[in-house]
Amino acid sequence: MVETQHSVEKMYIDGEWEASLSGEFLEVVNPANNETIGSVAYGGRKEASRAIQAAENSFMNWKNLTAKERGSILEEIYNLMIQERKELAYTLTLEQGKPLKEAEGEINQAADFVKWYAEEGKRLYGNVIPQSDSDKRILTWYEPVGVTAAITPWNFPISMVTRKLAPALSAGCTVVLKPAEATPLSAIKLFELFERAGLPKGVANLVIGDPIDIGEEFLTNKTVKKISFTGSTEVGKKLYRGSADHVKRVSLELGGHAPFIVFDDADLEQAVEGVLQSKFRNAGQTCVSANRIYVQKNIVNDFTDLLIQRFQEMKMGNGLNEDTTIGPVINKSAIEKIQKQVEDAQNKNANLMLGGKPVDGEGFFFEPTILTNVTDDMLMSKEETFGPVLGVWTFDTDEEVIKRANNTDYGLASYFYTQSLKRTYQISEGLEYGIIGLNDPNPAVAQAPFGGFKESGIGREGGFYGIQEFVDVKYLSIKL
Repeated sequence: MVETQHSVEKMYIDGEWEASLSGEFLEVVNPANNETIGSVAYGGRKEASRAIQAAENSFMNWKNLTAKERGSILEEIYNLMIQERKELAYTLTLEQGKPLKEAEGEINQAADFVKWYAEEGKRLYGNVIPQSDSDKRILTWYEPVGVTAAITPWNFPISMVTRKLAPALSAGCTVVLKPAEATPLSAIKLFELFERAGLPKGVANLVIGDPIDIGEEFLTNKTVKKISFTGSTEVGKKLYRGSADHVKRVSLELGGHAPFIVFDDADLEQAVEGVLQSKFRNAGQTCVSANRIYVQKNIVNDFTDLLIQRFQEMKMGNGLNEDTTIGPVINKSAIEKIQKQVEDAQNKNANLMLGGKPVDGEGFFFEPTILTNVTDDMLMSKEETFGPVLGVWTFDTDEEVIKRANNTDYGLASYFYTQSLKRTYQISEGLEYGIIGLNDPNPAVAQAPFGGFKESGIGREGGFYGIQEFVDVKYLSIKL
């Protein structure tokens, strides 16, 4: 960080756009060419504390609005997002790298979350419970948990924000957002729309800066009642442990290691298309990306031939170019991790069919890669790749592939392709994953629960389940 000497995008605290108290700023880089595209104020614990206090000061007023009143503001945010989606998508691609068409798809999905929760708050119904004594009445209702701290990742820098903030705001919580350092410009653009929509001061606050300092303030400040985090399992565990001192509510959407199973009765063209959509969306940098492709042995040659054919139709490049289908990865560290996995696989006798190396130049590009003869002792089998590398494993029986697919500490998303009704039930019941796509590479939608088993996290985002993460049940027993 350095002291600012030029125009810098600011944080948003208590309804005001502010520089950091230290005057420091962070340069934002386009991963497609490694060029600086902007600068943002870079704060820390003091700014986070001020934002938390602003959220606390505005909480009661926001909570006491009706669900309809809160929903009308969310509806206006939705309208503005749709109106400004081209500009939002351009900013997203510029700082994150994904193809512009994918960025526009993310804006539409992000807006869907806002639209859904503009209405979902009106459906937080309480209950009248049958009493056990004739002179009693039993009532329950929901109330917002309070000030919420949200921490979002760089791979989906707008949709991950609305997937957290929309249900929190709809429920009556106030929020402080800490976006990823690599992609703060998208969050700033979004908060500009919040301001235009008339969101009251202090209800939503944006703090950009040191993740350790800001995270510590979120954990130690008693005013924060809820933490919602999407990111690595390692960081998620630290937040989980740190939240215990004040027994904060926690939602964690963490890493994945998704199996993608192709049975011998699958529609091969549909399965290959599904692999490409799941694996190469955002250059493979998604937590639900197909990471282990299991293909039944008697069809693996046909599957691989078709896969290679479709691979050659893809075009890598700057996400702003109209014909680009695969953009860059986020930074140099991502390149190094991907290369380590590919080299490990080759050293253990995997066959390199296509790709396999970084692309020379200014940006952070890695060739789309296919490896076959992949085995369970390779790093690819144990670690999430988060890049455009596809490995093909083989299997014989249904029982075998279920066991191997489940042999991981993660349990976020999984996929399988079959035309058999019997297999549909047996495989979906056997897979230890929170999300399952049957002949469907894109199961995530605003109205459905998103979250995982095991070390992939706790809690759910999306649909009715998502708003439940931001409310407490209050119970009233009345003696007549």
